[in-house]
Amino acid sequence: MSTRDIAATVPPRIGLLDAGPLDAITDVAGVTVGHATLADGPVQTGVTVIHPHALDPYRHKVPAGAAVINGFGKSVGLVQMEELGQLETPIALTNTFSVPAVAQAQIRDCVRANPETGRALPTVNPLVLECNDGFLNDIQRMAIGDDHYRAACEGAGAQVPQGAVGAGRGMSSFQLKGGIGTASRRVPLAGGHRTVGALVLANYGLLPNLVWGSAPIGASLAAAMEAEADTGARAAAAGPEKGSIIMVLATDAPLDARQLGRLARRAAAGLARTGSVYGHGSGDIAVAFSTAYTLPHLPEAAMPAVSLVHESLLDGLFQAAADSVEQAIVHALWHAEAVTGRDGHRRGALRDLLLQAG
Repeated sequence: MSTRDIAATVPPRIGLLDAGPLDAITDVAGVTVGHATLADGPVQTGVTVIHPHALDPYRHKVPAGAAVINGFGKSVGLVQMEELGQLETPIALTNTFSVPAVAQAQIRDCVRANPETGRALPTVNPLVLECNDGFLNDIQRMAIGDDHYRAACEGAGAQVPQGAVGAGRGMSSFQLKGGIGTASRRVPLAGGHRTVGALVLANYGLLPNLVWGSAPIGASLAAAMEAEADTGARAAAAGPEKGSIIMVLATDAPLDARQLGRLARRAAAGLARTGSVYGHGSGDIAVAFSTAYTLPHLPEAAMPAVSLVHESLLDGLFQAAADSVEQAIVHALWHAEAVTGRDGHRRGALRDLLLQAG
């Protein structure tokens, strides 16, 4: 098989750590992912939901931390999540203008399961993160509603479709089709192994900057694409980066919220390796959570007594975070097919361009 044939069938393998059996965030036991995808002419968008476990997350919270690498984003729930260091809903990803609708869907879902939410019980803190898919999707239609969020939740499982699915349907990366990608890495720790899994919503980057498994291929790909582009496409390619990326990390290592914030910051290392400079108009946000224990909702319940990973042993988890994020971005680009959306706007697939460029 020639190098060109290999490049057309196998994405780069990032790092030296082993992947889990699925090479997905769902290699962290209990984590599931679901999508709802809308693909109808000018409507190219969706919702992706990440469940940390099968229990009610409002009553069985998980510890969490976040890192805002560049804050050009319109999320709901990050402020309280960072203050309290815990998740109490699934993590939802969608387009920018659908954040309020998905947050309301999360609230309604919690109220259905816990009818006294906001009355005898405290209110719930929904967590919704976004990227702007307005190049391909008619974002002004605000097509996402409760039924799409519920469909994503009900369809959640261990197998994670990647590419132009769910929240990734209308996303662009490096002026090509972006979307959802996932990966995992296993870390030798304390006589056993722990897993770090990543899921990304990739919607960022300028093609000349693309680094593909340590190979700076972006300039040659940009030249190949420019040769066939019209004047308008070339003008758009010359503009500043205006995209975003959401990076979600899950681990079964027992970490507290502060340590998870440190883990989340290492997502930036994986992002940078792909050629991102965290541009002015880019919302680059990472969230990390642990499934090693849960935190009770009711104050009369006992708090868990957890033996945390020692600070000096975190380097392997940091490596896994950087590698799994980079691998997830590779997978998002690799699995995404070409999509044509509103006003005839089109994003081509990286795999097609790799073959075209030879």
